Amino acid sequence: MNPNSQRSFVFPIPRAGVSPSYEVLREEHIVPVLGGPQSSMAAGTTVVNIQTGTVVPDHIVWSLFNTLFFNPCCLGFLAFAYSVKSRDRKMVGDVIGAQSYASTAKCLNSVALVLGLLVIVAVIIAVVVFYTSALNRGYVGSYHLPQD
Repeated sequence: MNPNSQRSFVFPIPRAGVSPSYEVLREEHIVPVLGGPQSSMAAGTTVVNIQTGTVVPDHIVWSLFNTLFFNPCCLGFLAFAYSVKSRDRKMVGDVIGAQSYASTAKCLNSVALVLGLLVIVAVIIAVVVFYTSALNRGYVGSYHLPQD
């Protein structure tokens, strides 16, 4: 087999002044005629059922924040667990159960936040008191014990 003939078959070489002979393909697409809609509803109608129930906040972002930053006595983690339970109840459709878990999570979040802030304030006060008392006694900046 001649390599030039195979090349001209795969990649035809254009010749000046001669148009390539392309075969015109004609395809006929037959679209079958379908009947009308099978249901009693009109064609193109979409029905969306929107529940107008009570929106229940699950406080999951607040619980996650308290779990990561303010977690005294694991209250932030417990609040996160109740928030997840509230979200699960909301997904199932149990609004009363979701409200119950959400209120428990809100209470635990509030207590965790207050206790966490109290701990932070207490630590800051303790550091300031110890630093000022050490400064008054001469411990800060010196490498020897004071002579009484």
